[in-house]
Amino acid sequence: MEPENTLRSFVAAQEAGLDAIELDLHLSKDGALVVMHDTDVDRTTDGSGPIAEKTLAELRALDAGRGERVPVFEEVLDAVRTPLQAEIKDVRAARALAELMRERDLTGRVEVSSFHDEAVAEAARLVPGARTALIASRYGTDVVERAVEAGAATVCLNIRRLTLEIVEHAREAGLRIIGWVVNTQEHLRLVRALELDGATTDYPEIKRTGRFTA
Repeated sequence: MEPENTLRSFVAAQEAGLDAIELDLHLSKDGALVVMHDTDVDRTTDGSGPIAEKTLAELRALDAGRGERVPVFEEVLDAVRTPLQAEIKDVRAARALAELMRERDLTGRVEVSSFHDEAVAEAARLVPGARTALIASRYGTDVVERAVEAGAATVCLNIRRLTLEIVEHAREAGLRIIGWVVNTQEHLRLVRALELDGATTDYPEIKRTGRFTA
């Protein structure tokens, strides 16, 4: 396994033949889009403190594992050709990502996702034609109306709460459905039984058993 959210990990995911790679984007203190799952650097680097309180130079000076640096989003774009799903945390990040997508013509390559309806809506507004997805962990059938209102084309839903009723409601609204996190054969069987459009996994090696985003 490569260090989490490093260029090496994204290259490994591409080499595993995954359909897409999911990553999380945060803004540094000086407005750079950096790739990291957590809001602080404590768990995955040798540093400590919130990402938002560090400049890009300070973040780049950290060891993200085996000498790897915290990557900026542009580096990932240049390192892999696999389509990307970029999760954003707020409207500010949505605006920064939208600017980059327009500059580099990334509409066909990057799907924008978020737990926050307003961030999805802002991305959809700023980048016409962008693929957008609303993520939800605790939800009911109302997640479908939320996604439609935000302009999302996809819902990414916690597999542990997913029901046939929600799937059917999403289908009626014309939404794609991705299940997460699918790390067991039991959850994989559920993905297939519900005929979902895809699944997110922490284990790229299970690509051979289904269609996955890592």
